Amino acid sequence: MLKSYEAIYENGQIKWLEEQPQVDYARAIVTILEENTSQVKRRIPPASLAGKVKILGDIVSPIVDEQDWECLK
Repeated sequence: MLKSYEAIYENGQIKWLEEQPQVDYARAIVTILEENTSQVKRRIPPASLAGKVKILGDIVSPIVDEQDWECLK
């Protein structure tokens, strides 16, 4: 069974951030995460859409009233 453990690799040493594996000998696969992967890139709409888009409703409320929904009839 595969288990994941979070650690930091620094100067040739592994520092466990939480629990460490309770084994004397094990084969390991190491995945290196770049430091900037925790930052979320903000999506920017294309400039060609500026002034051409009309918002009909928001993501919280529907465009039409619930009384007009055919699926509820």
